[in-house]
Amino acid sequence: MTTTPAPTPTMTAGRATHPGAILALVAGIAILVSSEFLPAGVLPSLAADLGVSEGTAGLAVAATAIAGAFTAPSIAVLLPRTDRRTVLVALLVAAAVSNLAVALAPSFVLLLVSRLVLGVAIAGYWSFAFGAGTAASPGRDHVVATSIALGVTGATIVGVPLGSLLGDAVGWRAVFGLAAGLALLSALALGRTLPSVPASAGAGFAMLRQALGNRHLMAGIGAVMLVAFGNFAAYPFIRLAIGEVDEGATTWLLLLWGLGGLAGNLSAGRFAARLRVVAATAPVLLAVSLLITAQATTLVVLAVGIALWGFAFNMVPVATQLWVTRVEPERSESAVSLQVAAFQVAITLGAASGGALVDGHGVVAALMLGAVLAAAGGLAFAVLRAGRAERG
Repeated sequence: MTTTPAPTPTMTAGRATHPGAILALVAGIAILVSSEFLPAGVLPSLAADLGVSEGTAGLAVAATAIAGAFTAPSIAVLLPRTDRRTVLVALLVAAAVSNLAVALAPSFVLLLVSRLVLGVAIAGYWSFAFGAGTAASPGRDHVVATSIALGVTGATIVGVPLGSLLGDAVGWRAVFGLAAGLALLSALALGRTLPSVPASAGAGFAMLRQALGNRHLMAGIGAVMLVAFGNFAAYPFIRLAIGEVDEGATTWLLLLWGLGGLAGNLSAGRFAARLRVVAATAPVLLAVSLLITAQATTLVVLAVGIALWGFAFNMVPVATQLWVTRVEPERSESAVSLQVAAFQVAITLGAASGGALVDGHGVVAALMLGAVLAAAGGLAFAVLRAGRAERG
């Protein structure tokens, strides 16, 4: 796709900034994450239409993560010198193609193949978005991280609940068709607003190898994986958990999850100077929220659990992205790619493990597994010292 020159930038502290580019980056991540988790909002109808169990249908989320786990650490190695604007726009186009293919898929197997393409798009986009954002808005890494995370939360506030509502009204296939169109529009907007972003000096295998050799970084990546595993053992089945108490409250409870996530994003950005505390506290709150949701028998208690779940988990991407880039400031692109890879591996393991538990023992078992793993991740961050990250 041919891109047009970016608009004239503004100046902040003598450096050029491109606020429109940040908005376009946020819109892109929002549509990608909405696409990733759309199956959670339309799970019952998708499973029934394609003739699979609801636990098996949860693999539609895991498929994106499988591809993403391989893509996140390798895409910079494969494209060490390619302009990051070109890559980001191409990835959004790939997401549009993937969503259209899902909308037309005649079988669950073909749907999973299409979702693999989306996984490549999400992992690649997330790996490069932070660096592109800091290039467009120099010296404001906490603002960029929070903005990108807000895009993720926006997807949960609007995308998943709206996808659930539209899926019930017009069918899940139409929802994925709409997502394809939005991804293409996002690609056009990003190509128009984002300035050229040359690859980082030394980007490639050497940078990745050096990042992998940082023990502090890799310990944190392990903690990230535990927390994300815990969340995604449960999240693909959030609609089933709500249905155990009140099926009619699904849409507004999904919205409540997203609103809680908005508060969590903003809180993590606000307290970014105390990353160790945030990184340790958020997983513990996540564990508590999953326990409340698992044990809820009334709508009020369930609402508390769902809101806290959204709040706690959505602190994690902001805190951990800042954490890894401050542990590895000279190799931030590789550090972020490893964080993204950890999320994708955790999504794969979580969705598969949670699906097996849902099919064999019910949704409460998946929630309990998530709580245990999230608590373990919080404990790991509590004892982990990571030099510059602690000083914020």
